[in-house]
Amino acid sequence: MTPLNGKVALVTGGGAGIGRATAETLAAAGAHVAVADLDEASGKETAAHIEEQGGTALAVRVDVSDTDAVAALIEEVAETLGPIDCACNIAGIAGGRGQTADYQVPDWDRVMGINLRGVWLCMKHELHHMQERGGSIVNMASVLGQVALMKAPARVAADHGVVGLTKAAALDYAEHGIRVNAVCPSFVETDLQMQTGALIHPERRREAVEAHPMKRFAEPQEIANAVRWLCSDEASFVTGHTLTVDGGYTAR
Repeated sequence: MTPLNGKVALVTGGGAGIGRATAETLAAAGAHVAVADLDEASGKETAAHIEEQGGTALAVRVDVSDTDAVAALIEEVAETLGPIDCACNIAGIAGGRGQTADYQVPDWDRVMGINLRGVWLCMKHELHHMQERGGSIVNMASVLGQVALMKAPARVAADHGVVGLTKAAALDYAEHGIRVNAVCPSFVETDLQMQTGALIHPERRREAVEAHPMKRFAEPQEIANAVRWLCSDEASFVTGHTLTVDGGYTAR
């Protein structure tokens, strides 16, 4: 099946982890994929792998917290691959750890700048671009957009913000034929999770695994599959939705 055959997809954070899995999954579904990442080398690696598999890909370096860079990204993708049909805003960072009152201002600003402001800036330019033709936008949050975690105030606040922003945009643009949804995974086997220490320290890993009724973390491909579905016409009546992919983590 190629449910995205001939469509143009943009994936931010496409150089690694969930972003890379998503870019490759959309390409396998027939999309021409723009891989955007701050790390130019990793973005090029993802694009090269897509092309090795017979797909079409474009690698673009972008800082999602910079509005001019995001505007230039949308323009370059449209000029090179064509009008964007689906956009996946996946770029994000884990952020530092610390109790709310002790959290450092530079760490707070960095998490907000990338994880929340970055999603809003991408959406701002994507929505303008899609208004005449319609399209699908998928924002990546996490279960921290639904529940809290100790010593992660910035990440919790940013992810809650992404979920709310997704719903607000879904209402604003439903009549324009633009669907806006969010995906909220729990722990995923990626380098980003390594930054939290959850996959580094055996005891913390065991505790995190035990918090999942399925007794494991997700694979990036499992999250990418959810994104692919939301991008496709199979989800044509789905907007303003938060799709939780967490192995039962938030069901307790």
